[in-house]
Amino acid sequence: MAARLSEEIKLTKKHEEILAKRTDLLGQMESGCKQQRENREQRVILWQTAQERNATLLQDLQKMEERLSARPLLQPEMISLQTRYWESVEEKIPEWEDFLLGRGPPPSARRGWSSSSLKRKGAPQDRSQVGVTGLPPRASTKCVS
Repeated sequence: MAARLSEEIKLTKKHEEILAKRTDLLGQMESGCKQQRENREQRVILWQTAQERNATLLQDLQKMEERLSARPLLQPEMISLQTRYWESVEEKIPEWEDFLLGRGPPPSARRGWSSSSLKRKGAPQDRSQVGVTGLPPRASTKCVS
């Protein structure tokens, strides 16, 4: 009889342990379900805000398309002028490259043009007064510590 009593006590303890584990697992499952619901609600809110944002972006694009379609196209003469302008700019790039990179004088100085023929009305005669050297400004090469 004592053996049965000790066995029943062991089984009761094991049953209580199983019930405690079951309670813990149920609590974990409930908290996991709660987190899933909260995540789902957050995703729904994010989805709704994205839908609203996309709708406003689409409306803005449609308005811009309407404005662009109502705008008159450039005249052929204007397109021709633009094309010729950019062609001339591209032709002059090699000539101006050294000056723009700060490695030499402007092309007008290399051609021997006098500075007086390049000056505008009312400009100071002495370049040192203005601080103009004929070269574009260079970035400072000094290290600041």
